[in-house]
Amino acid sequence: MVLIFKRTILSILIFTFLSACQSENKTAKKIQKDTAATEIEGSLVFNNVTLNQADEKGSPVWQVKAKKATYIKDKKIANIEQPTGDLFQDGKLVLRVSADNGEVHEDGEKILLKGQIVATDTRNGAVLKGDELEWFPKQDLLWVRNNLKGNHPQLQVTGNEGKYFTRQEQIELQGNVVAIAKDPDLQMKTEHFIWQIKENKAIGDKRLQMERYKDKIVTDRVESDLSEYNLKTKIATLKKNIQLTSIEPPVLIAGNAALWDVKNQTVLSTQPVKIIHQKEQLVITGNEGRVDLAKRVANLTGGVQGIGTRNQSQLYATQMRWDISTQNIDASGNVIYKQLNPPLNVTGATARGKLQDQSVVVNSGSGSRVVTEIIP
Repeated sequence: MVLIFKRTILSILIFTFLSACQSENKTAKKIQKDTAATEIEGSLVFNNVTLNQADEKGSPVWQVKAKKATYIKDKKIANIEQPTGDLFQDGKLVLRVSADNGEVHEDGEKILLKGQIVATDTRNGAVLKGDELEWFPKQDLLWVRNNLKGNHPQLQVTGNEGKYFTRQEQIELQGNVVAIAKDPDLQMKTEHFIWQIKENKAIGDKRLQMERYKDKIVTDRVESDLSEYNLKTKIATLKKNIQLTSIEPPVLIAGNAALWDVKNQTVLSTQPVKIIHQKEQLVITGNEGRVDLAKRVANLTGGVQGIGTRNQSQLYATQMRWDISTQNIDASGNVIYKQLNPPLNVTGATARGKLQDQSVVVNSGSGSRVVTEIIP
C-alpha cells in the first residue's frame, strides 16, 4: 500500500479517506478496501506501507517503507515502525537510511528516525550511524544526534552530533569529535569539525590536535587554531598558534602558518618560525623555514638567530642549516657570533660549529676579513 506526500499537502489518498470517513460515502468504502487501513481512536493504522513524496515535476524526493504506520489525524504525524528509506536529489538516489522506528511530520517536511540509525550515501560510500536522525528533505539535510559514527575509506569519525549536507557531500560534526585517517595513521581531536568528502578535506575551524602514529606509537603531535588536512595529498595546512612537537628528533616547532607533510614528515613555513631543542637548550628562529623531521635537518632563511640558552651564545645570519642529529650549524650571510664567557663578538661571511659548547668557526668571504672583538 502506498501513501503519497506531495509538496506540503498530505497524501491525497489519506485526506480523501479522512473526509470520506466523515460522510461515510462509497468513496470511503473503496479507499478503505484498497488501503486495508484500520481506524483506532482517531488514528489510521496501515501495515506494510510505502510513503513517498514527489516535487512539482513528479520527480521523487523521498520514499520510506515501513512494517507499520499509524497516522494521528489531529497531530498530522505518521508513526512508522522498522522504516527503510531512500532520499533523492534531482530525481537520483543519493541516500539510503534505516532505523527501528520513526515519525513523518508536517506532511513530509521532516522525518524523525530513532534507534540503530544507519544512513549510507550511495555516491561516495560514506556510512553514518547514530541513535537519532532528523531528515529535512527540502533542505537536503540529515541531522544525526547521540553517538554519531561515520565510516568511509578516507576517514573514520565520531562525535556527539553532526549535520550531513547531502548536496555538498559535507558533514559538520560537533562535540568530542575524533577523526582517524590512514596511511599514515593520523588522529584528530576537536570540538567542531568539517569533513568535505567530495573535496577530500578535513577542516578544523576551532583549535585542533593532531597525532601522527607509526606502529601504534605517537611520532608527532600538532595543535593549531585553524587546520585543513588534505586526505589525498596527506598535507595539513596549519594557521595561528601552531605547536608541532616531534618525539624523535625531540624538537618543538612554533609559528602562525605552516604546511605539514604528514607522510613525508616535513614542515614548511613562509612566516616567522621558531624551533626549540629542549634537551640541547637551543632555540633557532627565522622569517621562513623548512624542517625535514625524517632526515633531521632544518633550513631557515631571513633574519635567522640561533641561541644556546645554556651559555647564552648567539649566532646571527641570513641563512642557517641545522643538523639536528649532530647539532652542527652552517650559517651564511652577514654572520655575527657572540658569547659571554669569555666575552667575544665575531663577524664574517660564514660560520660553522655548535652553539652548545661555543665551538664556532667564523670565516671571511672573498675580499673580506673576519672581525673579532674581544670584550674586556
